[in-house]
Amino acid sequence: MDIRIDDLSGPEVKQILTEHLKDMFAASPPECVFALDLDGLKKPNITFWTVWEGSQLLGCGALKVLDETHGEIKSMRTTSAARNKGIASNLLRHILDAAKQKGLNRISLETGSQNFFAPARKLYAKHDFTECGPFSDYKLDPYSVFMTRSL
Repeated sequence: MDIRIDDLSGPEVKQILTEHLKDMFAASPPECVFALDLDGLKKPNITFWTVWEGSQLLGCGALKVLDETHGEIKSMRTTSAARNKGIASNLLRHILDAAKQKGLNRISLETGSQNFFAPARKLYAKHDFTECGPFSDYKLDPYSVFMTRSL
């Protein structure tokens, strides 16, 4: 398994992000979807990684630096073929290590409250994320669960 910083230019990356956005809009009202598109993930304060096994894309995830001490997990996704194989946990640990190297001491995220997002909430809880209130520019809404952890 190879985790690498990605420039978001490959067709496999475009496909996984298109699927991700499609699922987010299917599961939540449009005003409660905070997933980033390709352009949104290309901002200078975001590092985007992909996970590969040979030429097969297994997943992706990003770290958005909010300020000098706080970061946000964005666009965590594994392909259907890679689910329940530890890929997301490995990628999440990689992102948390990168956040520590950047000097961040808190990582937060927003995910959905619906059953569709239960596996994501379980993954984050397994990695010591706990529920919290809205952070950054988020507002409280019934479709969002906010989670955080210190590093």
